[in-house]
Amino acid sequence: MTLKKYSYLTIIPLFFLTACQEAPNKNKTGKAPKVVHKDTISVDSVANSEEKDDDDFVLTDDNAIDFFYNYSQTLTEDKVKLTTRFGTITIQLFDDVPYHKANFIYLTKKKYFDNTMFHRVVKGFIIQGGNADNKETGIKRSKIGRYLLPPDAHKGHRHDRGVVSMPSSEIDNPHMLASPYEFFIVVTKPGSYHLDGDYTPFGKVIDGMDVVDKINSQPVGQGDWPLQNIYILKAEVVK
Repeated sequence: MTLKKYSYLTIIPLFFLTACQEAPNKNKTGKAPKVVHKDTISVDSVANSEEKDDDDFVLTDDNAIDFFYNYSQTLTEDKVKLTTRFGTITIQLFDDVPYHKANFIYLTKKKYFDNTMFHRVVKGFIIQGGNADNKETGIKRSKIGRYLLPPDAHKGHRHDRGVVSMPSSEIDNPHMLASPYEFFIVVTKPGSYHLDGDYTPFGKVIDGMDVVDKINSQPVGQGDWPLQNIYILKAEVVK
C-alpha cells in the first residue's frame, strides 16, 4: 500500500538489537514506499490476566483490555506533563476513551516515556513521540509487554490542532489497532481532519503549544527523524 506524504502515521522500529538502517527515501511523486517493520522486542514470559507482583506482570493482547478497563476505574488524574529541552507540554486526557487514557497514564507512571524521543517531525502536520533508538526503551517495552489497543475513533473528538492521538501499528493489522507506546500531536491549523475515523484522539494540549511548534520547526532528515534528538526528559502525571 502506498501512503500519502502527510497522512501516514507509522511506528519507527526500535534498532537496539540490530544495526541502524537508513529510512527509505520518498519517491518523486511525493509518496513514501511501504515500510516493512521488524519487531525487535522479545517478551520471554507472559503472565495471566491476574496481577501478581508488579514486576512480574506483563501486558499481552489477551489481558490488556481487561487490565485497562479495571485500571481506568481507579483513576482520578487526567493530565500528563512532558518536559523537553524546549519547555513543557501539558496534556489533558479525554474521559470517554478510557482504554487509551488509562494506557497513557499507566505508561507515564511506569516511567516509560522518560528518555524516549519525539522521533518523527512532519512540518506543519504532527510531532510523534514515544520511541527511541536506545536499548533502554526496548528493555522497558519488553518488561511492560507487547499488546495493541482497539481503535476508539468515534467519540466525536476530531484531529484539531493540539489534539493528541495514537498511531496504528502496520504489523499484520487490518483493524487499525493502536500502538500503545506512541502518540502524536497535531500541529496543523485548524486541524488534520483527514485522520478522523482512522486514529484515536485521546487528549489535547492545554499548555505548551508554543513548545510543540518549536519542536515541529526543528530540522529533520530522512524519515522525518530530527537531526538532533529531541528527548522527553520526563513525563509525569499532574493534578
